Amino acid sequence: MTKYQPELKAQIVHEYLTTSKSLSDLEEKYHISYKLISEWVNRYRLQGIDAFWHRKSRRFFSVDFKLRVIDYYQTHEESMASVAAKFDLLPHQISVWLSQFQTGGIETLKPHRKGRKPQMTHSKNKIRHLAGKTEVERLKEELAQKNKELRQTKLERDILKKSLALFGPSRPNKKHR
Repeated sequence: MTKYQPELKAQIVHEYLTTSKSLSDLEEKYHISYKLISEWVNRYRLQGIDAFWHRKSRRFFSVDFKLRVIDYYQTHEESMASVAAKFDLLPHQISVWLSQFQTGGIETLKPHRKGRKPQMTHSKNKIRHLAGKTEVERLKEELAQKNKELRQTKLERDILKKSLALFGPSRPNKKHR
């Protein structure tokens, strides 16, 4: 949940723009920092009333868009906050993109998969891969795969044997009466 409701933000901005009250007057009245009120006013001027509503879904940005934002920030003499408001972003987002670009270039701005790499290959890909090979090549590859699986199984068996030797059986022996 947000700290300040969109209705309150809109009310404060409307009061600032329609009356002759200063930011410090509004700060005293609502007990909200004048810097925050100023940020709300700037966002309202650039984006309208939609600036106060939060998005429900996550946004994804292309490499071209990220480069445009970085280029705009570096070529214009504007603060990161004003550039962020202009492009409807968070200032921290621009800062992260800029540091990534400076350390790793364009490659770091490209989207990349998150999480672990898949351990098992899909059977459809395996069939397509094997379809273009001769019978001998296919059998050699299949034999190599089976040998790999056998080695893996032997390693797992040896680990289980060692753990049984060190820690004993998992079930306690029944007591004899």
